[in-house]
Amino acid sequence: MVGGCDVGSTTGKALILCHGQVIGHAIIPCEVRPEKTAELALSKALNAASLPTETALGYVVGTGYGRVRIPFADENVSEITCHGLGAFHLNSRQRTVIDIGGQDCKVIKINAAGKVVDFTMNDKCAAGTGRFFEAMARALDITLEDLSEMSLGSENPAQITSQCSVFAESEVITLLNEGVEIKDIAAGINEAIASRLAVMVRKIGLEEEVAVSGGCAKNKGLI
Repeated sequence: MVGGCDVGSTTGKALILCHGQVIGHAIIPCEVRPEKTAELALSKALNAASLPTETALGYVVGTGYGRVRIPFADENVSEITCHGLGAFHLNSRQRTVIDIGGQDCKVIKINAAGKVVDFTMNDKCAAGTGRFFEAMARALDITLEDLSEMSLGSENPAQITSQCSVFAESEVITLLNEGVEIKDIAAGINEAIASRLAVMVRKIGLEEEVAVSGGCAKNKGLI
């Protein structure tokens, strides 16, 4: 049995594999210290797999922003490489991976062997990330799930022009004060982010099939 642990910017994830099959996994909010996040995530995954301790694992790979702080990892691998290999493992026809994480977004191109051949990322600003959507949901006083569902009912998406998350939040508040419906603002937020992601995709070139990962992959209005 082997394990994997991903300490990202907002969540910690752990997975247990036995003969290539998932037997336990966990996703938790990040603690202040990456070490604590990793330990809690792995503990929950081990419990889900009905395993007593990490000593039951023959090898553990760490990835994510906090990978070098994972105390029990036998090897550290960049999240870009892991995204490529993971997408390829799930579907060997996939050639492009769009990852929208809490703190950055990436577009990754992989070859027929699952190896990364090119990538681009936006890690300089919160725009286009999970943090951006959280800020917009707070401004609208709705949940992330509501933002996703309500946007699907819009026939007239609002225009969100600000590239900065701080200015975009101010823009959203202005639209609310002008009486624009929340569903239209939600749709405008999703369209604005989709447009930014499209620019990144064009930068490295789209090749089908496409996989989308990260928490924002659950946003049906965005996808």
